[in-house]
Amino acid sequence: MTEPGTRGPKAPPAPARTATRPDTAPAVSGRGRAGRRPPLVLTVLASVAAALALLPLIYLGVRALERGPGFARDVVATGRTGQLLVHSVGLALVVVAASLVLGVSLAWLTTRTALPAARTWSVLATLPLAVPSYVAAFAWVSARPGLAGFGGAALVLTLVSYPYVYLPVAAALRGIDPAQEEAARALGHGPWQTFRRVTLPQLRPAAAGGGLLVALYVLSDFGAVSIMRYETFTLAIHTSYKASFDRTPAAALGVVLVLMTVLLVAAESRTRGRAGSARTGSGTARPPVPLPLGRLRWPALAWCSAVAAAGVLFPLGTLAYWLAVGNSATWEPARLLETGTTTLLVAALGAALTTALALPVGVMAARYRGRVAHLLEQAAYAGHAVPGITVALALVFLAVRYAYPLYQELPLLVLAYAVLFLPVAVGATRAAVLQCPPVLEDVARSLGRGPLRVLREVTVPLAAPGVAAGAALTFVVCMKELPATLLLRPTGMDTLATRLWTETGTASYAAAAPYAAVLVLIAAVPAYLLGRHRT
Repeated sequence: MTEPGTRGPKAPPAPARTATRPDTAPAVSGRGRAGRRPPLVLTVLASVAAALALLPLIYLGVRALERGPGFARDVVATGRTGQLLVHSVGLALVVVAASLVLGVSLAWLTTRTALPAARTWSVLATLPLAVPSYVAAFAWVSARPGLAGFGGAALVLTLVSYPYVYLPVAAALRGIDPAQEEAARALGHGPWQTFRRVTLPQLRPAAAGGGLLVALYVLSDFGAVSIMRYETFTLAIHTSYKASFDRTPAAALGVVLVLMTVLLVAAESRTRGRAGSARTGSGTARPPVPLPLGRLRWPALAWCSAVAAAGVLFPLGTLAYWLAVGNSATWEPARLLETGTTTLLVAALGAALTTALALPVGVMAARYRGRVAHLLEQAAYAGHAVPGITVALALVFLAVRYAYPLYQELPLLVLAYAVLFLPVAVGATRAAVLQCPPVLEDVARSLGRGPLRVLREVTVPLAAPGVAAGAALTFVVCMKELPATLLLRPTGMDTLATRLWTETGTASYAAAAPYAAVLVLIAAVPAYLLGRHRT
């Protein structure tokens, strides 16, 4: 993105040149270069990341076919599987639609209008990232027990996942050249026509990528649907694993979930479009002029207030209530400090590994079109829709058989985080690289720089802010992860999430409140920085 600059009072805006080419065009485009192969080292690194993401699929394949294809087919071809499919797909569709409405509307209000205290509202819009789905579900169920079921699950998952849409859409709105919208208005188009014909097509990749992350989050969520008692694939798989030593039925259900993921990724890729665009000239280095809200000012403030109250204030108020209800016997400062330190350590390691693995995949997806790059990007999304318990059992299976020294050790837990949350970092990296003008890389190559040197000296520095934002987001989701952490954590090690779940499981809500409060407080720091970074 270009930095805001100053402009003379009478200087007319100089429109930026935008290159929009189909896949077959040999010229520069925002997505990449057709006919140019990526460096071998980049392909190898991206292949390693994709192979790690596919590890759970190897486990699922072995387990699902352990008793023969016929048995797996009988497990899948039942009425219960159809019901789970309807529940999971219906929940994902509702949450994605609601998240798109919340995320796009809040992004538009906070970035393109004269909304009072827009920066504050922008930060508040990102803070639900700090609230784990199981904490939000507990807050709503404890206040309204009748909310359990589909409605409660949809409400909770929407409130905790809409920032996945808000953040990329807000970033895209800030990156759009305002001269294009001004030109459309000068040609007689009204505000709605300008938004629909000029702005919305440029927001489509960001909104589609955010919607995909929301859908994958919903399909893989365990905490919220468990507390809300709404049976989806993840809850059914978890129940099957706990109810029997036979892993085949659960593995067969997991295969169905993976197939749903493949279809979602393919649909998002088509929605993103085949053509890409990026600036090839400097254009106008100025921010857009905020649109006055007029009589819509108070409804806009009421909308932002309602979302912030439901997504942030209500869960925090519930935690404050349980903290007040508790007494000194429920507080264990030494254990709380130890658990918080451990949580920071494992989340930081998970975010670092995930970002390192995502960098080559994101660069290939943004700059090098082709079948290989497309397959590697799709493979990176495989682990995100597989339930955390399935990823954990896959890694246990592989560690016990082939790498026993890693069994119940910290590296295995960190690897599980990388497999689960690789799409979060890949999406951020891809979006950051797409924002970098490819003409700068062409200039570097014309001066004799090799592909890897261009990547190291030009692409990565330009994309660093977006990559860092993706790392912060990955850190937050690693902190909140529950099923894989419960199974893979080393003996005697607890995180804030596992302690919170343990206390909640015994209905010790006052004892669980300190761990939930510290978890939300720590996760709020990177969420706050993400909001500030986007303003």
